[in-house]
Amino acid sequence: MIPLKDTIPRIGFSFVTWILILLNAVVFLFEISIPKDLLQQLFFLFGLVPARYTYPSWAVVHDLSPGNYSPFLTNMFLHAGWLHIIGNMWFLHLFGSTVEDRMGHVRFLFFYLLSGLAANFIFFMVDPHSTIPEFGASGAIAGVMGAYIVMFPKAQILTLIPILFIPFLVHLPAFLYLGFWFLIQVFSGTLSVASHGAGGGVAWWAHIGGFVTGMVLLPFFRNRRLSYRKPFPDETYRYVHR
Repeated sequence: MIPLKDTIPRIGFSFVTWILILLNAVVFLFEISIPKDLLQQLFFLFGLVPARYTYPSWAVVHDLSPGNYSPFLTNMFLHAGWLHIIGNMWFLHLFGSTVEDRMGHVRFLFFYLLSGLAANFIFFMVDPHSTIPEFGASGAIAGVMGAYIVMFPKAQILTLIPILFIPFLVHLPAFLYLGFWFLIQVFSGTLSVASHGAGGGVAWWAHIGGFVTGMVLLPFFRNRRLSYRKPFPDETYRYVHR
């Protein structure tokens, strides 16, 4: 299910959201410009490798400093491929712009980074012995989605659902779309633990941790001075382009 638009109007320009998108894009363009062996080193140096901290001797052998915790932050700006970054940046644009509009620019930036850090910490706690780099903005974006579902549960999400290669457009309430997304993460995350960490290359628990963190942090970052704006009526929404 691919979200296309929502029904929540925005007032200002989402500076922080677009800066984050730009930073991710610049880093990704750098990634695809370097040889594969250097890219692999980049992922290990700046991605989150839990074994780096749980097995210091292993980290030293592989030229990784066990005392360097910056990967908990830098891994948010790395992506594995075009689909990975396009999907993440689209979700960030769609949900991040609206959340930033209610929090304000500075609050949103700190909220986003804290959500990402919490998502990485949860991932680390669930699989502390992993020697595979974990990276991507999805944990932080999951935090944004967690805030969104609390603030706008009744917002309508225009969603593209391909069925047998036929695209269908439907309007889904945010609580249904994001709630279903979260349940998929919980199911897949639980299955990965039961399968001894076989997560299929997806950091499910980072998504879960980020989403829950976003819901928990929202009261501390929401700017009450920014007035609530009602969703567009259905008949108006059909003609709104942003």
